Amino acid sequence: MPPIRVYIIMAHEDDPRLCTAARMVRFGEAREASPNRVPRGAIILDPSAEKSISAEDREVAHRLGILALDCSWNRLEAFPRIRKGLRHRALPFVVPTNPTNFGKVQKLSTAEAFAAALYILGEREQAEGIMARFKWGPSFLPMNKGALDLYAAAKDSAEVVRIQNDLLGVG
Repeated sequence: MPPIRVYIIMAHEDDPRLCTAARMVRFGEAREASPNRVPRGAIILDPSAEKSISAEDREVAHRLGILALDCSWNRLEAFPRIRKGLRHRALPFVVPTNPTNFGKVQKLSTAEAFAAALYILGEREQAEGIMARFKWGPSFLPMNKGALDLYAAAKDSAEVVRIQNDLLGVG
């Protein structure tokens, strides 16, 4: 199966030399998209989504791709035109290894978010390829391997959430 297409809508808020999304685009790991040219039905990584990304999203991801907004998460509402017609999925608990937010729960760079999503969708090599572009990147997947393997083995969003809650000792 070909790799999953990865799209990024960039707000260009960061220094382009330090921005993981800009580096992904520069190295061909992702395509920059405009808000009005996003594949309808694609999966958008959205921390406020009601469902978690899971194996049940594989077919759609392979057919239509996955998308992230490279902006501050509190600016998501600044992009209302793209929010219709997409499948919103949250990422389950993972720990960032990027130097800005190392160890700060759920403060992922765009590259880490895509790598986690791709790993859960069964595209481990593609996830590794993205993380290999960063000096600190190769530590992200091993740091989260146990959790990511469990999430990837889950059949659906509900099971991913149950696994996450078990790992966190919640519920």
